[in-house]
Amino acid sequence: MHPLNIAALLLCAAVAGNASAQATPAAAPAKPDSGFIPPASNTGNVIDSIAVVVNDEVITRNEVAQRVAAIEQRLKAQNAQMPDAADMRRQVIEAMIVERAQFQLAKEMGIRPVDDTQLDRAIGRIAENQKMSVQDMRNAMEREGMSFAAFREEIRNEITLQRLRENEVDNKIQISEAEVDTYLAAEQAANADKSEVNISQILVRIPENASPEQIAARKARADEVSRQLRTGGDFAKLAGTYSESGDALQGGAIGWRDPDRLPPVFAQALAKLSPGQSTQVIRSTAGFHILKLVDRRSLAAEDDKSIVQQTRARHILLKVTPAMTAEAAKRKLTELKERLDNNAAKFEDLARLVSTDAAATKGGDLGWLYPGDTVPEFENAMNALKIGEVSGIVETPYGFHLIQVVERKSEDQSKEKKRAAARQVIRDRKLAEATEDWLRQVRDRAYVEFRDE
Repeated sequence: MHPLNIAALLLCAAVAGNASAQATPAAAPAKPDSGFIPPASNTGNVIDSIAVVVNDEVITRNEVAQRVAAIEQRLKAQNAQMPDAADMRRQVIEAMIVERAQFQLAKEMGIRPVDDTQLDRAIGRIAENQKMSVQDMRNAMEREGMSFAAFREEIRNEITLQRLRENEVDNKIQISEAEVDTYLAAEQAANADKSEVNISQILVRIPENASPEQIAARKARADEVSRQLRTGGDFAKLAGTYSESGDALQGGAIGWRDPDRLPPVFAQALAKLSPGQSTQVIRSTAGFHILKLVDRRSLAAEDDKSIVQQTRARHILLKVTPAMTAEAAKRKLTELKERLDNNAAKFEDLARLVSTDAAATKGGDLGWLYPGDTVPEFENAMNALKIGEVSGIVETPYGFHLIQVVERKSEDQSKEKKRAAARQVIRDRKLAEATEDWLRQVRDRAYVEFRDE
């Protein structure tokens, strides 16, 4: 069912109104009481027009042009080879379609953009990771001609999309103890030498529920890319021209990865390559891939022994939703904190009644937590508590929490640490495949209409 394109009608009406205001004197004048509206002249200047309709929203040509200009500026600053203008525009439009469809889904699910306070914290962490102050980072951006305000909104949007992906993909990943056992056994049997690979990719997607003819056409496109690479084609330029992955306009660069965290079919193909070489076409659930091994480096073996402090904690979480505002969540938690401080209720009982996450059925019990298992805001507040103490209201990207520390222990956790690391490797592997598949589904479910020039 085609959606009613209200935004398009309003845009057309605005253009028509602009043209009417510039009508030539030859147009018949309107009589004061006749209600007659003189016809619009075709000499008006169109300020903007629709490039693509995505469900019930539009992407305008000005929006596309601004995004293309920003990417061109970024590529020039990196001295990267740029694809042809038409290919770049096509890549940008496709990325904007997937992005817009995700924002629409986030809105439907009640996921709201983060407020300025949370955004400032996120940007502060980015600057800290770059070993800079926020002001130094801002000055560096402005020297390169980048807008700090635009950067803030880009980060705000990325946090919104990350929350959506956590809800739709991350939280649905399950890992069994048997999978961890199998992974550890395979790791022990494998070569003791560890290495990382720096890789780039070209991805030709396969639409959901694609027909055999569509699959054959996509395979032919991937084979053509492979042929051009064999005859000396530049991988980065071909990625910008043909790839349908989010990293296409970065030359397909994925960066350094542990081969164990890649899908096995990728790792096996890369193991046969020398730096600078590319794989043949590889089929996955997302589509057809061509990978380039940019470089490979060895990793020093880590010490098996590790003394780790673990904390067993529980929490009450109230998520911000259309039915629960941030103010209402904080008021509710303030009431619960008073009851807990007055010994009028037990923490686990209140968690079962009001907490809005999966741990609620367990009285909010999160089990034993390693350092790094939670977001920094939660972990810092938890570490500051004494055993049995209940925190004040703690805000994280997930919502608002009350936290209670149940117990702590500090001992050699080598085996547990290995299992936790194995579980993370398996999770990363599953997550990469699931995210690609989910993005394809989001794109395929969207109603998309391309408007002619």
